[in-house]
Amino acid sequence: MANPTAPSPDRPRYDASALRAMAAALFQRAGMPADRAADVADILIEGDLMGHDTHGLQLLPVYLAEIDSGSMLVREDYDVVSDRAAVATWDGKRLPGPWLTLRALDVAIAKARDYGTGTVTIRRSHHIACLAAYLERATRAGLVMLLYSSAPAAKMVAPFGGTQPLFSPSPVAVGFPTARGPVLVDISTSITTVGLTTRLYREGKTLPHPWLLDEHGNPSNDPTVLQPPHAGSILPLGGLDVGHKGFALSLMVEVLTAGLAGHGRDDPGKRWGNTVFLQILDPAAFAGEADFAHQMDWIAAACQDNRPRPGVERVRLPGQAALERKAAQLEHGVALNPGIVPLLRPWLDKFGIEMPPARG
Repeated sequence: MANPTAPSPDRPRYDASALRAMAAALFQRAGMPADRAADVADILIEGDLMGHDTHGLQLLPVYLAEIDSGSMLVREDYDVVSDRAAVATWDGKRLPGPWLTLRALDVAIAKARDYGTGTVTIRRSHHIACLAAYLERATRAGLVMLLYSSAPAAKMVAPFGGTQPLFSPSPVAVGFPTARGPVLVDISTSITTVGLTTRLYREGKTLPHPWLLDEHGNPSNDPTVLQPPHAGSILPLGGLDVGHKGFALSLMVEVLTAGLAGHGRDDPGKRWGNTVFLQILDPAAFAGEADFAHQMDWIAAACQDNRPRPGVERVRLPGQAALERKAAQLEHGVALNPGIVPLLRPWLDKFGIEMPPARG
């Protein structure tokens, strides 16, 4: 098993705080208020630190282009559609997704402290980046967090058995604390992601397995089947064998996001962005913090102490490798994918901002 903290010799490394400052400065030059720019930069850098580099700074030039075109608004405020004791729904009005999600997290935590649970759904949010990047903010407070996201404008994943793309990859994230560190689950309901397939397409590479279908329903590992004039699709989680499970999870995400927020795939004028379901659970309001800790600590230990199969160094909990990678990159620098800096260069030049120097 590869060491998640091992250096990547082919990738330049940059100081995380310098990258964060650069990203925030670019957003501010593009017109985003400083506090919002800091929030969005934090979430993007967190994605890179954890190794989710298709949802880190790779998104920065795309977000800047969305601001430039007017597709991402930066200065307005969201509208409250509904607000009850433990539940709220917002209209995000295409404001920056990470800023909206962090504000929703603050509200959901406050509601959970009062009522044991707090849920905020957001419609018409812009893209919210890496879901795992939010989870530690809840787990550090001893809380359980659920975060689901769908992209109403994206049709990339066909229902199991079908050939016409219908769903977005629609990630599902769950975080909870244990004595051995937080468990951070972040999985797509599709077998791979749009970010990875797009990157491989640009690089002229293929996927390691036939995770795609062409427009005729034939399995493929070639990301060009997703690009015009083709109309292929990404397989649901589980692939050709058990993709009915990923299909079921896609439907679950649809009801919790589009259904509860009241905005989904049947709405006109859809543009890139997310519909969001965020829920916080306070263990103190259920069986109590001590019983919660006992159960979760036991299961975490039982997993990690499980005898590994041949060829596997050890059993890791979800998120453990990401946190090890984060700690290593905070110390040694963030190893950016080589394709990211060329995508940033036009924006750095436009706004007169320097790329931080790579570490030696």
